[in-house]
Amino acid sequence: MELTTRIRDLRVGLQNRRTMRAAQRRLSDELASFRTPAERAELDHMLGRHTLEETAEIRAILNRQDYERQRQVTALGGYRR
Repeated sequence: MELTTRIRDLRVGLQNRRTMRAAQRRLSDELASFRTPAERAELDHMLGRHTLEETAEIRAILNRQDYERQRQVTALGGYRR
């Protein structure tokens, strides 16, 4: 394989990764807006209409966000500073 072809393939691969990361950040930001129990219940109901494979990425993001929120809360119910 020629060097120019390798460089082009590398650039395309890096651009694709940047595009995917930006899309995942946008999705994560949108999902972060579902904060109240009612909003999350509605979202869970919508996700329930699809297979686990179809919703795996969304569920992983939601689990990460839940973990981060719980991590911020101390055992006494306060917030870390």
